[in-house]
Amino acid sequence: MLRMRLSEAFSDIPGVEVIGEAESKKEAVELIQKVKPDVVILDIRLRVGHGIDVIHEIKKDENPPVIIMFTGYPYPHFKKRCEDEGADYFFNKDADFDELLGLVTELAKQKSGK
Repeated sequence: MLRMRLSEAFSDIPGVEVIGEAESKKEAVELIQKVKPDVVILDIRLRVGHGIDVIHEIKKDENPPVIIMFTGYPYPHFKKRCEDEGADYFFNKDADFDELLGLVTELAKQKSGK
């Protein structure tokens, strides 16, 4: 339900298009490497695997995307691990929905040069 809510909210932001969703580490890494998005939003917990492992894999790429961790596990040790692996932003699902939307809006503006 949250992914659907995010997709709906992002559809109202000019210049933002949701181009994929994944439920496992393997699926996420493959999709990101194939599609090469500007921004990736991950959760720590995936149905199979962990978002932190996805960060580790995609930050190896030559031009990795901006990585936003949006999680229900906003604990300091997880935040530090995400930052250590290369996450650019870290948000709490329970408290930071509007901040996430604001950031995505700002990133879209920067990309379009407006």
